[in-house]
Amino acid sequence: MPKSSEPRSYLVLENYIGGKFVSCGNHIDSYDPSTGEVYCKVPDSGKEEVDAAVAAAKEAFPHWSARSPQQRGDVLNKLADLIEANMEDLVQAESKDQGKTVTFARTVDIPRSAYNFRFFASSVLHHTTDCSQMDHMGCLNYTIRCPVGVAGLISPWNLPLYLLTWKIAPAIATGNTVVAKPSEMTSVTAWMMCKLLEEAGVPPGVVNVVFGTGQRAGDALVGHPDVPLISFTGSTATAQRITERSAPYCKKISLELGGKNPAIIFADADLEQCVETTIRSSFSNQGEICLCTSRIYVERSIYSEFLEKFVAAARKWKTGAPSDPSNNNGALISKEHLEKVRSFVALAKSEGAVIHCGEGVNHLDLPKVNKSGYFMPPTVISGIPDSSRVMQEEIFGPVTCVCPFDTEDEAVARGNGVRYGLSATVWSRDVGRVHRLAQRLQAGLVWTNCWLVRDLNLPFGGMKHSGVGREGGKDSYHFFTEVKSITIKH
Repeated sequence: MPKSSEPRSYLVLENYIGGKFVSCGNHIDSYDPSTGEVYCKVPDSGKEEVDAAVAAAKEAFPHWSARSPQQRGDVLNKLADLIEANMEDLVQAESKDQGKTVTFARTVDIPRSAYNFRFFASSVLHHTTDCSQMDHMGCLNYTIRCPVGVAGLISPWNLPLYLLTWKIAPAIATGNTVVAKPSEMTSVTAWMMCKLLEEAGVPPGVVNVVFGTGQRAGDALVGHPDVPLISFTGSTATAQRITERSAPYCKKISLELGGKNPAIIFADADLEQCVETTIRSSFSNQGEICLCTSRIYVERSIYSEFLEKFVAAARKWKTGAPSDPSNNNGALISKEHLEKVRSFVALAKSEGAVIHCGEGVNHLDLPKVNKSGYFMPPTVISGIPDSSRVMQEEIFGPVTCVCPFDTEDEAVARGNGVRYGLSATVWSRDVGRVHRLAQRLQAGLVWTNCWLVRDLNLPFGGMKHSGVGREGGKDSYHFFTEVKSITIKH
């Protein structure tokens, strides 16, 4: 008998609405990317489930928003404790569901998920509002901030629990209630987190999680008249649809979108550190991070040396079974995504580029169980013009392109020559130069001589097609609250 006739062998998820798990009539298959096999059934929710979740969130809002920031913070800290207490289960689940290595989930995803709750539990206590005197008018002006209401949160598949908690934590810390929709491809850790909410002291209806596709569940959430705020992380194309659906309701929207991030490497860079870090920034999490480097511009005098060392390092970046601690990368998220990423490499080749290592060059020796998984080795490309789609579009896989440049002005112009503007990295020992480039590059985040060093107090977000708005300590506080100006005449 085919496996599909044995539903009991699958993990079956349920929506979490009003503090209870609620089964759904229809389900979507979710695959283990490292084996290519279905292992989980995710609810295929639609308007009915979203309406129920929004109603539960609306009902919970008055009581939750009336609590003090300290009381809400205590609940967030308890939830962080529970995530840490269940660390290894969450790590294993995130790796199996997403394809990333167990090591990456253990060192990055799940610790950061717990820290998101701790950070916002604390940061929400330290914001102050404005006050101004108008003595000549006998008036005092001041501002207050109030939670917005029901927040609609839509998170992506690349850092599932990490980016879901990055939204839930500030939303509920500031007194909102939420309806969250994780990616249908990576829903398991969100479902596991729901099991911890009651024990953490989260009242029913404060956090609701509805699983399903963007076309059905996401669309119902974004177009719901009682959801005044949407925070979305994902593709620019989906964000355009969200903006259109939100427009009739004048919703507050925060959009964290794609990137085509440049690294600009000058001849005076510390080459050893630069190569090591740029390998990480290009290939970490299979290149499935919006902040990954996908265009590397190298000053011509060191171009050949850099390329040789970079390709040698890329060949050592191991890809294979996510459970093997010696592997740096696991599997890509899906068969369709793997095919998309491969198509960019094929396009580069057809345009006359050189594929130095990776796709079509290096054979992956995978364990038998992983033969049908969605694996791709780190791929380095050179000899490709900036006008190519390979240099213009977000690939979101373990692929990076290396090009020489001659002048600082040229490097800046080429770095800015895409529709995205999320992040950039600059490698140089010249203090004046790094400040100049940081100012001139069109990117929401610029790292110099490092990558992915994050202070959560600071704004996170992109320019141009990389997004709208910022999130972070103060920015999330502002986004998840409405400000009122109040004038008292005495």
